[in-house]
Amino acid sequence: MLGTLAEAEDAVQETYLRWYRMTEAERAAVGNVQGWLTRVASRVCLDVLASARHRRERYVGEWLPEPVPADLFLATTPTAPPDPADRITLDESVSTALLVVMEAMTPAERVAFVLHDVFGLPFAEIAAVVGRTPAATRQLASSARRRVRGHDALGADRREHDAVTRAFARAAGTGDVDALVALLDPSVTLRSDGGGVVSAARRPVLGVGNVARFLLGVVRKHPGLRLVEERTGDGVVHRVVAADPTAGDQLVGLLTLRVRRGLVTDVWLQVNPHKLRTWTAGRPIPAPATPEGTP
Repeated sequence: MLGTLAEAEDAVQETYLRWYRMTEAERAAVGNVQGWLTRVASRVCLDVLASARHRRERYVGEWLPEPVPADLFLATTPTAPPDPADRITLDESVSTALLVVMEAMTPAERVAFVLHDVFGLPFAEIAAVVGRTPAATRQLASSARRRVRGHDALGADRREHDAVTRAFARAAGTGDVDALVALLDPSVTLRSDGGGVVSAARRPVLGVGNVARFLLGVVRKHPGLRLVEERTGDGVVHRVVAADPTAGDQLVGLLTLRVRRGLVTDVWLQVNPHKLRTWTAGRPIPAPATPEGTP
């Protein structure tokens, strides 16, 4: 709902603070604790989203959601089956596209969409969260769904996405202009988020030529920059990880691609260090991928 781990963690903390501020008698009167926590957390998110719009207006350059390591949640619960939220988190090519689209939704649309389409809550329960009738809440979720379909944010074929991501990392990393251009859709758009902390494009970069020049320019400015693929245990490729070997292989950015019909239509480049903290806190940089067909 919120697009950053820090805000999500704050929302969870505030929810539990409200729970423990209640008397024992008040807590005992709650018939469905999980439902109570979900409703309160969602209301907290609504309040955060209302103020987030003002913060986005003051943000330096493009604002992108925080990329989450694919194994972040599974690493904490290795034996538990992933719930729907984890499944969307794991498919980063889908979740980034969804989060970008969700930025255009109203707070109420976003809450209705997440609670119904991700967590499967009935509209009667969601109505109590957003302060609307069940019928109006159904319309909120329907409107959000239309936005998602209109922006084609439901993800490409997994194999196609992985193959294009591998080829993209190889072309950008080696400076192969022709190979890189061949992977870009004519309408490709690149957005980079530096948050005013590090250098990044302040506006979207549009078109094949401009996007290719921008990417290859970054590689030229950082000789030896290592581009590798982030993978899960099942071999699924999520993003391209940019690491600087001259600084102890420090992670400097994450590229997430949206692929349609075998071509890259969107490049999201996250270089804001505040949104890379889960990656830089002792997490090893992925090793270079083994070429197809080799042991």
